[in-house]
Amino acid sequence: MAIGSRSARCTNKVISGFEHIHRYYDSKFDSDVAKILPGEYYVTAEDEGILTVLGSCISACIRDRLYGIGGMNHFMLPLKMEGGDLQQASDIVGAAERYGNFAMEHLINDILKSGGRRENLEVKVFGGGRVLKHATDVGLRNIEFVRNYLSMENLKIIAEDVGDTCPRKIFYFPATGVVKMKRVRALQVSKVATIEKNYLEGLKQQPVEGEVDLF
Repeated sequence: MAIGSRSARCTNKVISGFEHIHRYYDSKFDSDVAKILPGEYYVTAEDEGILTVLGSCISACIRDRLYGIGGMNHFMLPLKMEGGDLQQASDIVGAAERYGNFAMEHLINDILKSGGRRENLEVKVFGGGRVLKHATDVGLRNIEFVRNYLSMENLKIIAEDVGDTCPRKIFYFPATGVVKMKRVRALQVSKVATIEKNYLEGLKQQPVEGEVDLF
């Protein structure tokens, strides 16, 4: 089969609820790939990849290592308030925690609903770079949150690449657990930072979802 002959079509079945995620055929990997943006996540039971580009945001790549069912999210915690009213600052911190829990719990729950088993889950974590100049601590806060969350849920991180000052392009293949990571060139840093800044601003306008119970 000639390279690129499937460029206009994807053959893998999409789990219900993820039809809105953009998917394409990647000739380099000879694989269907789902591309997720900030605030999105994707779960698959097929042999396909998941792509995202991370700056200060964080992604957890989680899969059932026996059945190959897994997915990836892409999220950022809202900024903490510097000074100001203590009650308002407390509300923002609480909202950030709920938002982070929402991003993690929906990913894990959808993996389990699709046939994964909690005792088989393996986790890899990426992102949290210092990319947003006006919010130098946000990447670190994202790293600390995801580490603490996974520790509380007794889910071990088996691999990670976090921090630093550069964005990362991540390809994750849940069927095998393989991650391909590329550090983004300096010329693209400003583009990634602009996307994440707009995403961060949008978080201020979005109502925070309630707690989600894990299976």
